[in-house]
Amino acid sequence: MLLIGLTGNIASGKSEVARMLADHGATVIDADVLAREAVRPDTQALRDIVKRWGKDVLKNDGSLDRTALRQIVFADQYELDALNRIVHPGVTRLRDREIARARERGDQIVVCVIPLLFERNLVGEFDAIVLVDAPRPLRLERMVASRGLEETDAMNMIAAQMPAELKRARADYCIDNIGSLEDLERDVDALWSSLQRAASKMERQGEIGIIASEVRGIESEVSVS
Repeated sequence: MLLIGLTGNIASGKSEVARMLADHGATVIDADVLAREAVRPDTQALRDIVKRWGKDVLKNDGSLDRTALRQIVFADQYELDALNRIVHPGVTRLRDREIARARERGDQIVVCVIPLLFERNLVGEFDAIVLVDAPRPLRLERMVASRGLEETDAMNMIAAQMPAELKRARADYCIDNIGSLEDLERDVDALWSSLQRAASKMERQGEIGIIASEVRGIESEVSVS
């Protein structure tokens, strides 16, 4: 099984890339989906969140009000670090569970979408890393126009992540998400072909890892609307 880490800073377009890879047949494990499961009502993580930030971060039905919590933690790195310490262990357990299930099924290519992959030093857990990137002004524009966020909130969220320039050198494959949706589809097709070749080579040779050159060096200029 070829295990891929897919990452990118907020509003880079990694979710769209993940969707396209799933359409090609990849098994996609999304950290954002797992994070919602990790803080569902009656979990210890949600109880710990309420203990730290109070009931104002809950909706009327007892579920987490992610917008209210986001406004608190992205304005203060110390608070964001505290939230990550509460949520990440549960997310890691859930991801490990899904990866194990994929291995049992015999899935060929598994893509784990992890926004903070580099920040959490998870590079070594994957056979290859795919980075989706876009210029900071474009990402800010997307967050304000498409997601309805206040510009200050969007800027705080962008500032809380490691600059993409530091991530590019450590990625095996980079998609520059600045063009059309059709361009994105074309370049994801190219990525998928590279991943299939690498997965086939692993299967033939019984390799544990991946030769990074199989998936490195194709620079794309793509965008998602």
